[in-house]
Amino acid sequence: MKIIPLVGALVGFLIVMYFTPWFIKFLKSIGLVVKDQNKENKPLIPVSGGLVVLAGLMAGLMSYIFIQTFFYKNTSPLMIVLASTTSLFLVTLIGFLDDLLIMESKDKSMGLKQWQKPLLTVVGAVPLMVIHAGNSTMWVPFLGEVQFGLIYPLILIPIIFVGASNMVNMLAGFNGLETGLGLIYIGNLGLFAYVNDRATASLIAAIMFASLLGFYYYNRFPAKIFPGDSLTYLLGGTLAVIAIVGNIEKAALIMSVPFFVEFILKARGRFQKQSYGTCENGKLKSLYTKVYSIPHFFTSKCIFTERQVVYLVMIIELVFAGLVWVV
Repeated sequence: MKIIPLVGALVGFLIVMYFTPWFIKFLKSIGLVVKDQNKENKPLIPVSGGLVVLAGLMAGLMSYIFIQTFFYKNTSPLMIVLASTTSLFLVTLIGFLDDLLIMESKDKSMGLKQWQKPLLTVVGAVPLMVIHAGNSTMWVPFLGEVQFGLIYPLILIPIIFVGASNMVNMLAGFNGLETGLGLIYIGNLGLFAYVNDRATASLIAAIMFASLLGFYYYNRFPAKIFPGDSLTYLLGGTLAVIAIVGNIEKAALIMSVPFFVEFILKARGRFQKQSYGTCENGKLKSLYTKVYSIPHFFTSKCIFTERQVVYLVMIIELVFAGLVWVV
């Protein structure tokens, strides 16, 4: 039985690896491309790779459901899996709508308005709310375990889902950064769920991790495709789903600390400042003299390449991922 999630993960990985090159050509043919701002010649790169990752995730989850239903006649956990799948599909669709709004100059996506994003992403939380996913007892900083009753499914689940979906979207803008960070927090949270016997949460994490790994091959420096908001929303939604259905909100909160820091820094610039910089002799230089994003700590002096900046930010996330096991 334990091999079944691995089958789903393998299906997700193969789907993404096989279809991403085709999807890159498709996105180019319809003009869904934006400039890679961190390159000297600013090449046009297809955006919205989250759709192909979603395809891998759904194919993997459907493979798992098929085996459980037709070979083992086990349908008890499948309602949670289907609700989770529906939530992730909805939030990815919203991210894709955001990706479609591209400036005529192709400099970047214009995106949805700031007030529209939380309003729309709350739709993705509805499937989890209606099945009362997770456990109403949740860890709260300084208070410990607290029983929330109906407040949890009706209020806290949408807050967690909307918050996670939107926060992941802030720390982005470099080749492989969003995907690399996702591999760290999704992989580590999935391992944490598995060690603590949270089967459904670890299943979703394993398939998402495998699908993301396939996409990273094309998204790493130099990127052939960008993730777009369709993937960042999907990643944030997946983080929320794993935390909710696995009742491991504390672990998810710890691993999200870099995103909270990014929120504070972006708020300092009234959410108008960009994370990316300009390329000078292969090194990245921030567009600003002040720090408005975590990558700005490494681009202010123009001494690191884009690849190095991505690895440095990933190391920060690895530190907080490690804290999950000792805090």
